[in-house]
Amino acid sequence: MRGYSENRVEAGEAADRFLRALGVKAKDLPITAEEKLDAWRLTLEKLAASRRPLLVVLDNVRTPGQITALLPDAPHRVLVTSRHNLSILPTRLVVLTPLCPGGAVDLLDKTLRAGGRDDRRATAQSADALRLVEQCGYLPLALRIIGALLRDEPDRPLAAQAEELEDQSTRLDTMEYDGDDDHGRPLAVRASFELSYGHLTDPQSRAFRILAAAPGPDISTGAAAALLGQTSSEARRLLAGLARAHLLNAATTRAEGLPAGDCERWTMHDLIRLFADDLGCAHSRDDGRDLAVTQLLDHYVASTEAANARLRVHAKDPSERFICRDQALSWLENERLNLLASAIAPAAHRHCARTQLPLALARFLDWRRDFDDLITLLKQAIEIFRETGDRHGEGRAQNIFGVGMRQVRRFEEAITAHTEAVQIFRETRDRNREAGALDNLGIPLQRVGRLEEALSAHTEAVQIFRETRNRQAEGVTLGHLGLALERVDRVDEAVDAHAQSATIAREVRDRQTEGVALCNLGCALQQVGRAEEAVDALRQSAAIAREVRDRRGEGGALNNLGSALQQVGRAEEAVDAHSQALHVYQEISDRHREGGALNNLGLALKKVGRIDEAIEAHTQAAAIYREIGERHGEGRALNHLGLALRKASRFEEALEAHDQALHIYREVCDRRGEGGALNNLGLALEEVGRGDEAIDAFAQADAIAVDAASARSGGALNSCSPAPPARRPAGH
Repeated sequence: MRGYSENRVEAGEAADRFLRALGVKAKDLPITAEEKLDAWRLTLEKLAASRRPLLVVLDNVRTPGQITALLPDAPHRVLVTSRHNLSILPTRLVVLTPLCPGGAVDLLDKTLRAGGRDDRRATAQSADALRLVEQCGYLPLALRIIGALLRDEPDRPLAAQAEELEDQSTRLDTMEYDGDDDHGRPLAVRASFELSYGHLTDPQSRAFRILAAAPGPDISTGAAAALLGQTSSEARRLLAGLARAHLLNAATTRAEGLPAGDCERWTMHDLIRLFADDLGCAHSRDDGRDLAVTQLLDHYVASTEAANARLRVHAKDPSERFICRDQALSWLENERLNLLASAIAPAAHRHCARTQLPLALARFLDWRRDFDDLITLLKQAIEIFRETGDRHGEGRAQNIFGVGMRQVRRFEEAITAHTEAVQIFRETRDRNREAGALDNLGIPLQRVGRLEEALSAHTEAVQIFRETRNRQAEGVTLGHLGLALERVDRVDEAVDAHAQSATIAREVRDRQTEGVALCNLGCALQQVGRAEEAVDALRQSAAIAREVRDRRGEGGALNNLGSALQQVGRAEEAVDAHSQALHVYQEISDRHREGGALNNLGLALKKVGRIDEAIEAHTQAAAIYREIGERHGEGRALNHLGLALRKASRFEEALEAHDQALHIYREVCDRRGEGGALNNLGLALEEVGRGDEAIDAFAQADAIAVDAASARSGGALNSCSPAPPARRPAGH
């Protein structure tokens, strides 16, 4: 838990790691820390119910508050390690005292013999060994460090090492095992650290002191080279020397395609880091520590911006730092914690990293669904831009912040952020970014039902992009305008907007946007009864998505293709298309869309008479939606499950499914969904002979239909199809 580090692990991050370790895929993880903790508790309950108790180990905890939310109930068990007693926790306290003399000598002996060495000094020089372990205070960490030093000098007598350790005896005599100084640093091992440090060369000593200033839990060889102002090979020799002295720990991450310098990782134990940082502060001027940190932050900013360029599929001139998108993603994943720490580190107070890293990380954090960190960083960036009077920077941060708010369904806050961004870009006369902010503003306006305002925002954005001759952005925005037009039942106009979007994307060679536009066009064509044209557009969309390796786009096009094929009576082909979409979504761990594909697959299976398989598909879809908290989707799946159960003459089960769907639609205030559920419920009630209740359900459904017709004529009703198309707005 890194409780004694500036980069300590909070409960939400630990829950995230536990869930991943238990097999939960990244796309299935909740977004916020609280939701992750809820998922962790639910997982514990499920494991307990299946008689699979866990032993949860929470190591290096500083305060009870760091782990309270993680503590499991019986039958699970937890082991907490700390340098404090943490007696307020409902745990049984086990105090670990220093080793006994015999145990300390045994540990020293094992350390010297590790790796098959025939090093008998601890047994052959037993009196000196006892003297040495006594001077180490019988502390395992001190003994392991001294043992490592002795391994590096196999001919050195233990007496000589003990004599050297005597110079530090006055400090050790005054320290308790768990005694800390005013900074919370355990002093019992300081003498051992200083002995290790004293054996370093001058370049190693400087590197050790400077490494403590690097933000984040670890550092790569490449980043260390930037920090130390040396070549990668020179930096690596220093790092390896420190690792041999047990002042650094070496590890290698598995990241396909990354250079070795990005895969090699180096960490300091937090106690050693405190010791090194204390020395670093004392030697700051001589070491050039401030300049070193600036060089590291420069490296992180430049590399992050280069990686971000690779994430833009239609980028014209991406940096040569990364040869492909996958490599950029691997680097960002490896460095994520370091980049986040760098953006908020005190050392970055006067560095552009505090504002540039949040902007450059936005696309990656959005892709990773790491919205908590995205929002936190952008809040900081907005404050800094305001403090410095950088209106343009504030506008960019507000625009991205709005996208983050939209992703966590805080639509009103997203609207506020995009509105402020629009105003700022108007002040600064940045017409392109003004248009981008207007287009982004339209998306949450659609989500809260302010459809006329959304249409206005998208339309104005299209006009501005035409004025500035930004054809690529115009094409993207026309797609968003088309989606808004569909929601106010102006579907013919929507078809035209999506067609223009596809044409422009083809013209500017933006293949990904072309694929999205064709997918949206196919869905709109279905609504106006041009199903054969829809099939053709959706096949093209799937092919383009496959070409540009847009797996999510490919899944959406296939899923919608299946719906179009159902519409033209080609149900067997529809089953195949939905099955392919399901496979894609399972592969990329997109649980939300997996649920949609299952629901649509169930509809197709029902049409070809495979009723039992349809029931299973709808049941799985409802379970997925329930798991991820998507109530609308759960209601749709239950409604379709009820229809499939009626086909199988399982009327009581069908009645229960429609009733559950009705309750969900009422809970989320979806009047159209409620009307459909009431109608289906009435049919199920007729099947079981409850005619009076069926009449009442039909009457309620009719009343909702009248209200819906009235609302639609006023352009205020949000349409909700039983199996919604899988389409994605692309933000600016």
